[in-house]
Amino acid sequence: MNERLNIGIIIGSTREGRVSPQVADWLKAYADSRGDANYEVVDIKDFKLPLLGESDNQDPVTKWNEKLKTFDGFIFVVAEYNHSITASLKNALDSARDAWNNKAAGIVSYGSVGGARAAEHLRGILGELMIADVRTHVALNMFTDFENWSVFKPQAIHQNNLKTLFDQVNLWSGALKPLR
Repeated sequence: MNERLNIGIIIGSTREGRVSPQVADWLKAYADSRGDANYEVVDIKDFKLPLLGESDNQDPVTKWNEKLKTFDGFIFVVAEYNHSITASLKNALDSARDAWNNKAAGIVSYGSVGGARAAEHLRGILGELMIADVRTHVALNMFTDFENWSVFKPQAIHQNNLKTLFDQVNLWSGALKPLR
């Protein structure tokens, strides 16, 4: 298979003042330095998705699903809010079904305990959507990886997990491609 994989880096927060775009930019810069796949940052905020079932206007949902169908795998940037994922990410996940199926995903989370609880909640949802989540997880801590909780300054310790996460997402995305 000579065709390059397409991997979406999904920004999973829409809150004003969010730091997730900084994390996504870090991931994209690293991804581009690898040169092994096509990577694209996808911000769910740009789609203005209505709450599931609360709008007759399905245009944003249709555009969201069309975008997701272009990817072979995903890396989710996950903020931990109240020990779980954001409501906007849950809504975005629920607003698609088949577009997620038989693809791989990695998780990069952040929070006061590295976003670990949000990542674990996300894993259960991903399984229901037939997304194979990889084992390696980059957990960013608000105390050590963000200056004043607002400026992203990742610690060097994350580099090994970052490399392994990308390796696993790419391998699994390629392996699952024949199923789609």
